[in-house]
Amino acid sequence: MIDSADMWFALRPLWEGGEEVVENGLPHEELAPPWQLLLMGDISPTRHLKLITGEPMGVDVIDMSPIGGQPDQIPELIQHIPAPRIRRQVWLCAASGQRLGYAVSWWEEKRVNDYLKDSAMPIWENLARLRTELYRDIRKILYGESAALEEGFGQPGPFWGRFYIFFHQGEPLTLIHEVFSPYLMKYLGRCRVFSLPT
Repeated sequence: MIDSADMWFALRPLWEGGEEVVENGLPHEELAPPWQLLLMGDISPTRHLKLITGEPMGVDVIDMSPIGGQPDQIPELIQHIPAPRIRRQVWLCAASGQRLGYAVSWWEEKRVNDYLKDSAMPIWENLARLRTELYRDIRKILYGESAALEEGFGQPGPFWGRFYIFFHQGEPLTLIHEVFSPYLMKYLGRCRVFSLPT
């Protein structure tokens, strides 16, 4: 597998949608409603996945690296997080060990330890323990391919993912990218599109 300390597992988009898609959703024949709730809903993904599967969720931290001020393949979004930055990558795993998601987040280096008190826990659990009030601003929905994620999930792509920014007290706290495994079709029904939306 690609060394996660050197890069993150970016999707090669086949399609992507911005604020209008997030606001209005997609036709149900292109993306089933349960998948739309997962991708465009304002609830913690680990909380969603726990409710969906009935299993406790955890994270497997695979990288937490300083990246300075580099744009890290996403210059238009990462600019919201002041440099120098820390990049954190995790697998979102059920108690059974099944990988259900992949997440990468970018943090201002001097603030990351204030909010991730326990880096082995999901972000939402860290923030909930601090009673941190947050606003999740979903910026982009993607449908794309990644050989590294096919290997990591043990599932063929393409995959659905999203980018969002957590705001705290009106200021951006972290940029997060999540990608979900097609294994979730077991719980959510079919997710693949047959004709990509335009």
